[in-house]
Amino acid sequence: MKNNFMISIIIPIYNQANKIGECLESILLQTYKNNEVIVVNDGSTDDIKKVIEDYKLKFGDKLKFISKDNEGSNPTRNRGVEEATGNFLLFCDADIVLKPDMLEKMHNTLINNPEKSFVFSSFKYGLKTFKLFPYDIIRLKQMPYIHTTSLIRREHFPGFDNKIKRLQDWDLWLTMLEQEHAGIWLDEILFKVKTGGHISTWLPTIVYKLMPFLGKVKKYNESVRIIKEKHGI
Repeated sequence: MKNNFMISIIIPIYNQANKIGECLESILLQTYKNNEVIVVNDGSTDDIKKVIEDYKLKFGDKLKFISKDNEGSNPTRNRGVEEATGNFLLFCDADIVLKPDMLEKMHNTLINNPEKSFVFSSFKYGLKTFKLFPYDIIRLKQMPYIHTTSLIRREHFPGFDNKIKRLQDWDLWLTMLEQEHAGIWLDEILFKVKTGGHISTWLPTIVYKLMPFLGKVKKYNESVRIIKEKHGI
């Protein structure tokens, strides 16, 4: 292939040593081989170091492991970017399993659409399918619908806001929108999220409408307010 850019896969992890194995195995099975994996340990107290040492036998120099004090997901992802050498970035949590051709399809989509800054796909969370939608500015300003696990051109990545604790993905895409960096939707299910992970607070839409008194709904609505206030929407 004429264009064969390096993809840096950044995995922030906190006490998920029992989950990351399936994620790493799915990366090993990728048809697109020009990639590196950077696991950033956010102050875990489990045996993640031992798990990574075992996987280094399979990955070799393509797997980097960094440990730091606990700061949260955004500073952890940003730390991974500092170590990345790739042209493209993919943020992948420990509870995510990639389909074997995910990197290849996302890479080719960006190569074939040089005016786009990132590519996102549909995905599954447990048994539920998140079909998603084409990239749309009006929709993006109304709701978070693009998953963090999207392939991004490194030169257009603005960094995660370390002050934002929830809806970090929405904040990222809105920031890129403000910098005139647009995305493109790949209409395929290219990964799955194992239940009980970072999206575990997901509730059906009707719950947010009918039960605003629930703790999870209150926290979500407050997070939405913070993002909208920051971006003036």
